[in-house]
This record gives sequence, C-alpha cells and structure tokens, in this order.
Amino acid sequence: MNQEQRKTAGGEAVTARQPLAGIRVAEFCSTAAGPFCAMLLSDMGAEVVKIEPPEGDGLRQWPPITDGYSENFASVNRNKKSVVLNLKDPASAEIARRLILDCDVVVENNRPCVMDRLGLGYAQLRAEHPDLVYCSISAFGQSGPRASEGGFDLTIQAAAGVMSVTGEEGGVPVKCGVPVSDFASGLYGAYAVAAALSAVRAGAGGVHIDVPMFGCTLAIAALQTSEYFGSGRSPRRLGSAHPRNAPYRAFEASDGYFAIAAGNHPLWLKVLGVVDMPQLAADPRFLSTLDRATHQADLKVLLEEKFRTAPVAHWLQVFREAGVPHSAINDYASALADGQVDAMGWVHALTLPNGATTRTFGFPLRLDGHAADIRSGPPALGEHTEEIRARYGERVPA
Repeated sequence: MNQEQRKTAGGEAVTARQPLAGIRVAEFCSTAAGPFCAMLLSDMGAEVVKIEPPEGDGLRQWPPITDGYSENFASVNRNKKSVVLNLKDPASAEIARRLILDCDVVVENNRPCVMDRLGLGYAQLRAEHPDLVYCSISAFGQSGPRASEGGFDLTIQAAAGVMSVTGEEGGVPVKCGVPVSDFASGLYGAYAVAAALSAVRAGAGGVHIDVPMFGCTLAIAALQTSEYFGSGRSPRRLGSAHPRNAPYRAFEASDGYFAIAAGNHPLWLKVLGVVDMPQLAADPRFLSTLDRATHQADLKVLLEEKFRTAPVAHWLQVFREAGVPHSAINDYASALADGQVDAMGWVHALTLPNGATTRTFGFPLRLDGHAADIRSGPPALGEHTEEIRARYGERVPA
C-alpha cells in the first residue's frame, strides 16, 4: 500500500503532505518553545490538544492585540484545540491523564517535577502507555545542578554565550533580536518527537525526551564552541563580521548599508572585479581567506572608501550581476515583501476566533512541492473544552 493510500487507526489519510496524520498530541505548554514545538507537529498533520489553565497561556496577553486577540499567540498556536483544565483539581487532572493515555505524544515545558506533582509525569504513565513519546522542554534539563531553575529566552541567551558574541566589537551586551533559544529548542523537540515516533512504529517503545534550552542554544553555536575547543579562546563580538571569512559583513554605501558574503577565494576575486581594485589580490594582508579575516578591519576601510561613492541599490545590482551573495539590510516589512516570499506562498490569511482576519507566516518547507496546510486558526481559550470533557470525562454543565 503506497503512502497516499495508507490510513491511520482513526481513518485519517497519511500523505506526504501530512505525515503525522493520526498522531495525537497533548500539549501542556506556554509562551514560545513548547507551543512552537507542538505547532510544528500540527503543521505535519498531528492533532494537537492544548491544555491551558483557567487564565490561559500567558502569551494570549502579548500585543499586538487585534480585536481582543493576541497575534503573537496566533503565530505559534495554529492547527490546535484549546481545553481549559485546572490541573490542581483532581477531576480535571484525571481528564488530562485519560487524554494523555489516548495520545501518542506529550509536549510540556514546565519546570522539572511539576508534571510529576500533578500525577502526569512520564514515570507515572509509561506502565499504562509504554509507547508514549513524552517531550519535556525546560531551561536547563531534567537533571543536574541547575535543573530546578527556570529561564526565558533572554537569560538562556546570556547563559549560553549568545550575548557574548552579539553586537558590535567593544559594545555592550545585547541579545539576538530573534528568540533563538526558544525556537531552536522547539525545533529540537519536534525533530526528536518525529524521530521517536518512527522508533515506536518499529517496535522500540516510547521515550522521555529531555530538551534543555541551555543545551540546545549551546548546540546551535557549533562554530563558536569549536573555536573555543580548538584555540582555548572564547569568541568575541564582531558585529556583522565573520571570524574566519572576509569580506563577509555589512558595509556602508552612500545612502545606507548592505551585506556581502565572499565566503571563498573565487568570490573574493569577483568582489575585486566589481570594485575595480585588482591590486588587492596581491596585497600580502589579503592573500588567503585567513589573511583577509585577520586583517579585515583594514580591508573594510579600503572597500568602504569605494562603497560610499554609490548608493545601496547600485551595489546590490552589480554584486547580483557578479554572482556574489548580497543583500540589503531588510526590516521585516521589506523581508516579507520580497518576491520570493510570495512565490513560495509562505504568508497565509488567518482567521482569529473573534472573526478578524490577519496574516501569518506559515510552515516554510515544501513536501512534494506543496506547503503544509493551515487546517484551522488558533483556538479561543477553552474552545474545545466541552468536546474533550465529553471524550474523556464528564460533559461541562450547561
């Protein structure tokens, strides 16, 4: 039976575009890392039931607010159902337990031991559900001297070294403008869940996946950690520059800034052709990639003397013609207006529970040439509580 014909136990069609159809996920998460992880699973076809406290996920209060609904919340909670349960109430916790036992996956981003105290921890459930894939996202992991500590993207970026290499040389500490610790951890979690589900299908049984934001943030800094391991020196702030390549940074033109990345020697020679400075090819400071990186401050001065004679648009055009990777320094309005975004169909209309229509950036990958569908917008708080209570407990009184 081919992929297009295969059915799940619940009758859903498993296709190349929805490879996780029929997988049921219970999400006990708030803010970013956990909800993003669960949304990635939902984008691949899984049914995600988001369990929220009576006051809801705190992200629901983050602006921008459109007609009373948070667009930040909407951006990481599409394709989900929302159920309100007070897990400190034994009857509600029992409904959550029954829900988990009927699911293939749990995603939770509480501090370690919180789910155990609620009677919903992996160790308490695996005997009844040996195939359960249980993904715990936390600041520092489920064990170790810092396991009990909480954390947010800012503090994890600080702890994991990101802030030490972000910003201008000699500048004050700044975080990466995109919450890389949150979203890298969500990506690691979704990747691990998908891999674990494959193992379950092969008969290996379930697993408890420990996703530490601290460790994930260190892991995506592979070039920085390897620099330290190889040299014994911590990498430092270089602004937009690269420690091992040049010219590979933002440069100033007559009316603004642009970036070029001449990441190898042939591209370096193309840059010299564009700026009409062939003499630099023989300059002992710039003979090799390592030489150029070592003397990139001198190189920047020489190149910017030329770049400041023409506007950004000119340099983008000539570097495009020369085949040198380049870009304007886009804000998000400009980035989203790029023709490639439209061609790939990445921006989607999204209907909020209040009926307002907004836009969202969808799943960026294509499967067999197609984007993942947005099957439903983000849920209203508790929108599916009665449905889930009817399935796993008592119906909500009218």
